[in-house]
Amino acid sequence: MNKVEQFKSEKDSLEIKKDLARFGEEGWQSISEDDVHRLKWYGLFLRKPTPGFFMIRVRIPNGLTYSHQVKALADISETYGNGVIDITTRQQIQLRHLKIEDVLIVFEMMESVGLTSLQTGMDNVRNIMGCSVAGLQSTEIINGMPQVLAMTQHILENREFTNLPRKFNMSISGCPHNCVEAETQDLALIPARKLVDGETLTGFNILGGGKLGSGGYRIATPLDIFVLAEEVVEVCDAIIRIYRDFGDRETRTANRFAFLLEEWGEVLFRKELVQLLERDLMTAGTDARENKKNDHVGIFRQKQQGMNFVGLKVVTGRISATSFRQAAVLSERYGNGDIRLTPSQNLILPHVPDKKLGDLLEEPLLKELLYAPFGMTRNLVSCVGSDYCSLATIETKSRAIQVSRELEKRMETISPLSIHWSGCPASCGNHLVADIGLLGKRARVNGKVVDAVDIFVGGRTGPNAKLATRIMENIPCDDLPDILQHLVPYHTREKMHPVRKKRKARGVRLPESEKNNRETINAS
Repeated sequence: MNKVEQFKSEKDSLEIKKDLARFGEEGWQSISEDDVHRLKWYGLFLRKPTPGFFMIRVRIPNGLTYSHQVKALADISETYGNGVIDITTRQQIQLRHLKIEDVLIVFEMMESVGLTSLQTGMDNVRNIMGCSVAGLQSTEIINGMPQVLAMTQHILENREFTNLPRKFNMSISGCPHNCVEAETQDLALIPARKLVDGETLTGFNILGGGKLGSGGYRIATPLDIFVLAEEVVEVCDAIIRIYRDFGDRETRTANRFAFLLEEWGEVLFRKELVQLLERDLMTAGTDARENKKNDHVGIFRQKQQGMNFVGLKVVTGRISATSFRQAAVLSERYGNGDIRLTPSQNLILPHVPDKKLGDLLEEPLLKELLYAPFGMTRNLVSCVGSDYCSLATIETKSRAIQVSRELEKRMETISPLSIHWSGCPASCGNHLVADIGLLGKRARVNGKVVDAVDIFVGGRTGPNAKLATRIMENIPCDDLPDILQHLVPYHTREKMHPVRKKRKARGVRLPESEKNNRETINAS
């Protein structure tokens, strides 16, 4: 049993909330290493770059939030944090520089407006993603937000799902424009249509086993399952249970859902799922997604007559509490108070009437958060970096902006590509699915250790998902403007990509029936 499984077996991690008052009295240094990990079940992370201070990760299902919630988060950030707010690539909010003695009052402030940080860390079903304009765009195949909210309600504080072998990332989206990067998820529901008895049904195909991070980008593969909206919770519940019961609990680097699928194969997994559900499942329908990607930044007509949504670029996802609060004010003044967070770390203000649109576009905040961003910052994404994350080897956000601005000066006529920065192999910046991905590292160059990156190209999600290709290593960050200036004009998304290799099984458990079958085959 590895160290994490050991401390999980000793105490249910959800029980750690009872100790928060004591931690506040005794101070952060009194918290044991195991309890530091248990606090992650409540979205609390003690960060080594900021000793004594915690980051809190707030769950925002489908990226849907409201003006009163945004104002509360801004208040918390200014009163108890450092006034900095980060929008993550999982449509969540991260607040920083919190003291353990203030955590209970912060929880009370969040709960008073219907927010929670529960189960946003460690071995849980993490924030469930969805299209940030679900229910708004006319091109939508099916609105997946009701299923995201239902599934979230199903798993939160449900102790049947709070001790998984590792984290479990999910997305449910009916958007045809690949805005949630479904192929990176452990479990992804994508829009699909299926002809049954002469009737065209609209629902979801299910993909499984996607991941970034340790071991690289594994493209989620089809499980040959089509589900209707009303079947989503039941089927996803069963899939998670299988992973819980049969996933590897020995080696932390080899216990994601992807490894179970690669050992079993999709056919065996589907067979086990049908057996658990005690009913047949429909085979996959036709993928209804397009090849192109849209992050929904800009001004778009809603399917609701006379309404628009406005997507605003938050460069690298970092925004001040003051600007965040002002966005909430604008959502009330020009919309209905809804605010959406996107996987590309941006904000969307929906339900803006035609007659108010012009006035919104003249607001001072929209000089900071652009609705028509241009240049290389248009599709820029970055992880937190070494400022606040102990895993990151380099600072990413300011470097990302600096390099992109320099490229904009040099290359005014080049169509912008997506450039994603990750400070470490955990890939929180999703660098492996970008046109150009940059993986931070420390490297010895000309006898001197410097901040550097490996450069990847050609990664993508969608119907034609591809693995990114690493083309350069140990490039000093100071040299990046020169390197990228020569790379970008010749970049093409149609890159050769390596064949995925079969991984060696490590501690993956098989169903008893299949285990017996394989023992017989091996013996013969």
